[in-house]
Amino acid sequence: MRHLVLALLVLSLLKASAFDPATLSIEQLCIENQHPAYFYYLAKKLFAAGQKDDAVFWFYAGQLRYRVYLAVNKDKLDPSGDPAVFSALSEEVGRPINEYAFGDIPQLARTIDAVIAWDQSHNNALTPRDKHKSQYDEIVSGLTQMRDQLLQQADSIRKTRTTNGLPNRN
Repeated sequence: MRHLVLALLVLSLLKASAFDPATLSIEQLCIENQHPAYFYYLAKKLFAAGQKDDAVFWFYAGQLRYRVYLAVNKDKLDPSGDPAVFSALSEEVGRPINEYAFGDIPQLARTIDAVIAWDQSHNNALTPRDKHKSQYDEIVSGLTQMRDQLLQQADSIRKTRTTNGLPNRN
């Protein structure tokens, strides 16, 4: 419950900031220079607006960036701060997005590849890639391993989703 409260607090703070990200385009947000929580906010907004594939992209871009940020700052962060917010946002925003995304494993794999390519071609002011190469490499490696595992288990995932009443899109 505490994590949910933290996540909602972060989302409300983002919305109440000097500019309302809900009213800005992706280009205007300069998303690559924002705290990773902004990516989750954007994903949640896109998902609610029915732009579900875009939401999956920004959710995973946010996950990648947030995981790097946490790895870089692991010895400096209060566990009840960013680590707890990451956990809460991943659950609160991520659950419906993942339920959708896992309905088409090949598409999810392509999205993961696109997220990695996007991240490598866009700056990250919070945790610059050139200063934190080992953390980036570790997180990207984990993401590509997850993608490969999903592709290997696609049939099993489809069957499990069907058994549990979740739709498959492919």
